[in-house]
Amino acid sequence: MKILGIIGWSGSGKTTLIEALLPQLIAAGLSVSTVKHAHKGFDLDRPGKDSHRHRLAGAREVLVASETRWALLHEHAGAEPPLPSLLERLEPVDLVLVEGFKTHPFPKLEVYRPDHGRPPIWPDQPDVVAVACDLAPSVSCNRKLLPLGSPPLVARWIMEWFTSPQASGATLETFAP
Repeated sequence: MKILGIIGWSGSGKTTLIEALLPQLIAAGLSVSTVKHAHKGFDLDRPGKDSHRHRLAGAREVLVASETRWALLHEHAGAEPPLPSLLERLEPVDLVLVEGFKTHPFPKLEVYRPDHGRPPIWPDQPDVVAVACDLAPSVSCNRKLLPLGSPPLVARWIMEWFTSPQASGATLETFAP
């Protein structure tokens, strides 16, 4: 299972890029899962629903299942679980795109928009292997520079990266404790 992070500041277009990449990567024959980092206080459950009532009553885990999907909600106290332990819970796939977790050590593609006024992340993080930028031709970068407005080109780069020696170190086994 190869792992590639998609990082960037809030509002940079990480989710939009992932949304555009998934159908292309899947059409190319890759099985792909995603992990999304959320900030404190997110909830997938709706008040009043039975599963929400189960959680409020103290269930540590609530599994909700139907004929088309299932979800496991797990309550825990303390520090956020480390990314490797979350990845271990996924079914095996070819590629996991991880949105967020920008300080964790694994290869990343940064979504960078200079017009947003935030500094790039890549100068301080050697594990950023590529940058997708809306102003790519005018940005000076010492990483692979990709046009953010062309998801097919970004997907092609991911597929090339996926089979490269650089990606061989981008597996759960590489950075798991």
